[in-house]
Amino acid sequence: MKDKKTIITYGTYDMLHVGHMKLLERAKALGDYLIVGVTDENYDRSRGKLNVVESTKKRVKAIEALDFVDKVIVERHKNQKAEDMVKYDVDIFAIGDDWVGAFDYLNEYTHVEYLARTEGISSTKLRRENFDIIRMGIVGVGRDTQAFIEESKFVSNLKINRVYSSDFLTVKNFTKNSDSIKYGHDNYDDFLDTSISAVYIDTSLDEHYMLIKKAIEAGKHVLCENPLALNKSELKELLSLAKKEKVLLLSALKTAFLPAFNQLLTELDNGIIGEIKEVRATRTSLYKEKNYSDEFIAQGATNILSSYPSLLVSKILGKSNKITFFDQKDGDYDISNLIISEHKGGKIGVSRVATGVKSEGDAVISGTKGYIYIPAPWWLTQKFEVRFENEHKTQVFNYQFDGCGLRYMIAEFTSLIQRDKRKSKMLTPSDMMRINRVLLEYNDREKEKKNKEIKKGKK
Repeated sequence: MKDKKTIITYGTYDMLHVGHMKLLERAKALGDYLIVGVTDENYDRSRGKLNVVESTKKRVKAIEALDFVDKVIVERHKNQKAEDMVKYDVDIFAIGDDWVGAFDYLNEYTHVEYLARTEGISSTKLRRENFDIIRMGIVGVGRDTQAFIEESKFVSNLKINRVYSSDFLTVKNFTKNSDSIKYGHDNYDDFLDTSISAVYIDTSLDEHYMLIKKAIEAGKHVLCENPLALNKSELKELLSLAKKEKVLLLSALKTAFLPAFNQLLTELDNGIIGEIKEVRATRTSLYKEKNYSDEFIAQGATNILSSYPSLLVSKILGKSNKITFFDQKDGDYDISNLIISEHKGGKIGVSRVATGVKSEGDAVISGTKGYIYIPAPWWLTQKFEVRFENEHKTQVFNYQFDGCGLRYMIAEFTSLIQRDKRKSKMLTPSDMMRINRVLLEYNDREKEKKNKEIKKGKK
């Protein structure tokens, strides 16, 4: 017979408050030994909790500091509760009564007890009271503008009510048909000279640099579709300027912020497939069939799409020593590019991008103990499989996300501003430099080739 009665409970415990502590005290009163599971950031995001302010580490430390808590663990996935009941020989699983019925299935493993919560206080309420509303403006009206606005509604303390486009009629029609965008501008300086503190930029690639620069100089935080600039000196200038002006500059690469993508990186860091030797990723899209403009397609496959595989390759393999391009063209722009990057220790990155050729959009990460397969579309990572020589050891990780995935990126951007942070761990300035290196080197190479052709023609 056990000497002590073990109680277990779980929660996010963001901005630890009296309501949390009272619930934990009630849980402890049910037995002798209290285990508290603190949810991991990736798990929180995967189940729709986008507005958590504090890191997992900080929340764990806060719970560890409570003298009536005996053990703190981290909850990383939805099946862990059942596993923990067995692992820790739990007598009672305690949880707040706002979850009544949701965990009845755990009665198979232990006794489930729903406890009364403290009325009138919550982390959500504290976040609303402690953080100002962030007012954001949209720069450019494109195919994804409405999706961005809709996804932003799931992020606390964020309000989008302005839009800018140099085309007056576009602005007029958009604001007329929008239920949330009340103000339209066709003058960028006037747009920036408003109460907005942040902007989201989604325009043609060649406009990014100047739009970002002006926004930063006006003291605005910037979230911009990649690439931020089309040459290395401009990119360095923007990152340096953002640091000088103490504003946040972040590439809008939503893949970097998806729960499954970040869990993938965690598993790789933990050595799940041994030493990583090669990363392969493909991203193709036949934009003509989607009725994109010729002007958009003429930006080239590398400029439009290479940021995605470059993100995966650089996050895993780090800085590249050498990059080789094997492109196919339609006139002046590339419709396909096979990009080989060489990294420290002989590791290889293989990226395939195309706007005029269609391929399977999957990714493979190869290691000395096994490999990870991410099915298409890998850049919208929701699932990945860890495969070994012994196929019976295959592990499958599922992290479904809500909406189109933009809300996770928007939530991170907003959270960084609220916490007065100027860089994201998910996508650092160094990450952005490495990701953009591929397209910047390609553009430099193409420019050099054209200059040589011009000189040759003059002779």
